[in-house]
Amino acid sequence: MNDRKPQHRTQNPPPAADPSQRNEGEGNRSADRRYREATRQFVDSERGRKAIRDGTELTAETQRDIERAEQEAKQRAKEHDPSERHNPSKPAP
Repeated sequence: MNDRKPQHRTQNPPPAADPSQRNEGEGNRSADRRYREATRQFVDSERGRKAIRDGTELTAETQRDIERAEQEAKQRAKEHDPSERHNPSKPAP
């Protein structure tokens, strides 16, 4: 059997939190503000304007792929989904 008493260590309380690092809970407003400001600065910069210009250029093949995918999606949206249950108390669209 162990005759030693358990040693209790006193823990120092953590230092006061840095106010700039405080937890704002859900929806961190200061992080959102910093993100929006950085995004605005990037978009307004020459580098950002160039990225926007370059990002809007599509090859003819890519444009055809996009249009084909849109048509397929529209066609599927018109079809009836057999797994969808019909509610008889609700009028048909």
